[in-house]
Amino acid sequence: MRSRTPDRLCAEAVELARQAAEEAVGAEAVGPHLGVQADADRVVTHSFECLDAAYRGWHWAVTVARAPRAKNVTLDEVVLLPGPDAVLAPEWVPWSERLRPGDMGPGDLLPTGADDVRLEPGWSGEDEPAPNSVVALAAEEDVVVTDPHVQPAPARAQINAVADELGMGRSRVLSRLGLHLAADRWEKAHGPQTPMAQAAPAACSSCGFLIPIGGSLGQAFGVCGNEFGPADGQIVSFAYGCGGHSEAAVIPAPPAPSELILDELVVEPLQLHPDRASGSVEPDAPAEELGHS
Repeated sequence: MRSRTPDRLCAEAVELARQAAEEAVGAEAVGPHLGVQADADRVVTHSFECLDAAYRGWHWAVTVARAPRAKNVTLDEVVLLPGPDAVLAPEWVPWSERLRPGDMGPGDLLPTGADDVRLEPGWSGEDEPAPNSVVALAAEEDVVVTDPHVQPAPARAQINAVADELGMGRSRVLSRLGLHLAADRWEKAHGPQTPMAQAAPAACSSCGFLIPIGGSLGQAFGVCGNEFGPADGQIVSFAYGCGGHSEAAVIPAPPAPSELILDELVVEPLQLHPDRASGSVEPDAPAEELGHS
């Protein structure tokens, strides 16, 4: 523990501490004495202002000490330390914690740790079957399964083929934690609390553009297949929605024009002018008007 009262002889060794700092960095970089601090019994640190323009707010810390029952003060170390107003670099953060979605580019590799909690062991087909299992017995040439209730075990190559078809041939798969983290991200990006979903006329669960996905997450998420929607090709929650819902505003089909029918067998009477109901020429009209000479 640090002593509350600095050692008297060490506290009085201001000139010794200044001389040590000037010899280490030059007299032009050492400013006025700022104070003294007790680090332990007979161990004291003197602080001097740093005059270097590149280190504003920093100070030179010169530690001196003396042995028990000794009167000579000796030099311990000279270091440059930041003060409360010093400009410091941000705290270093490992790359794995600095990485953000979208940071990866072509050719980049993102390794995953062997103990990544988002993953758990899957079925890779490398594990040998149990010694007394049907698969192990059938694989031996000198063992024949005679029990009629036991079906012949499929060959290992057939099992591997089926596993590959089902997507099981992976050494690691998403753990329950990994599934929950993915669901939280998708829910935050395209979920019911987004402004787009709040203003949507209906949810994606009733939209014809929703493409279902497999797995346990398929019970709450799908892929948007509307090229004009804001989430085209992205995972969306069933509770998400947008104005591109398939049933939001259905455009009615235009009426088909009727087929043209030409009837040449029926005579249709036409209504004439009232003044000329009996003909197109007056009865007492001159012959010239009728075209006779």
